[in-house]
Amino acid sequence: MKNKKYRLLVQIFFFILIAVITTNHVLAEKGAPLAFLPSASLHALCPFGGVATAYQLITAGIYVQKIHKSAIVLMAIVFFISILFGAAFCGWICPFGSFQEWLGKLGRTLFKKRYNHFIPQRLDGILRYIRYIILAWVLYVTAVSGKLLFSTYDPYHALFTFWSGEVALEAFAILLAVALTALVVERPWCKYLCPLGALLGISNLFRIFRIVRREESCISCKRCDAECPMNLKVSAAGSMKDHQCITCLNCTSEAACPVADTVSCNTASRRNPI
Repeated sequence: MKNKKYRLLVQIFFFILIAVITTNHVLAEKGAPLAFLPSASLHALCPFGGVATAYQLITAGIYVQKIHKSAIVLMAIVFFISILFGAAFCGWICPFGSFQEWLGKLGRTLFKKRYNHFIPQRLDGILRYIRYIILAWVLYVTAVSGKLLFSTYDPYHALFTFWSGEVALEAFAILLAVALTALVVERPWCKYLCPLGALLGISNLFRIFRIVRREESCISCKRCDAECPMNLKVSAAGSMKDHQCITCLNCTSEAACPVADTVSCNTASRRNPI
């Protein structure tokens, strides 16, 4: 169970870090910052800002409104992580993903085995591609307007700055909808709507380390499937390339599979689990 404990610690660390920094930024804007704490806007701390401003930066040499150079640096770091481990940022670091996951623990307590299985499989498969439509829309409107219009609807921004008076009503509404949905569907924003998750999910096609399953030792118990928050069929994959995998490692032999070295995060050779 070490993977789960380490991941939880990482999730808590980044959630608190983002909360503290953005809170101090709001206090700084009100003229009362805490001098011993760092201060930066949430836009400066989000790697998706680097993606959103890429067109303006390449074509005009300027940043989209509210976006800072730090977002470009974070984007590069996250892309590097994705080349190695796919969408691990989503499963380990993203505070909004962690927020949904923690709400999901309450949902699992309330609905038991029905939790995360309310939506029919066929409909679920269709809904998972909405986030690519949102990604295309965000990139288009940002490139055309030169403004970060998505912030008006961003529940991640609303979560950490809801008390600042700067959050649009639309963002509040979406945050509430995501929070309520997280009680019946694990990580609904990640699965269906997140534009950054959509982009990072593509890296699962060519990542160096991926979730792999050794067919020769698999006993088809499907515990790996039951543990997957994204409802992926790990038991049917030799090498997981699904665009929804967040590399949470919940399905691995160390965390769930009863047979040692059967499901692991490994290179394509599937020989030496890490």
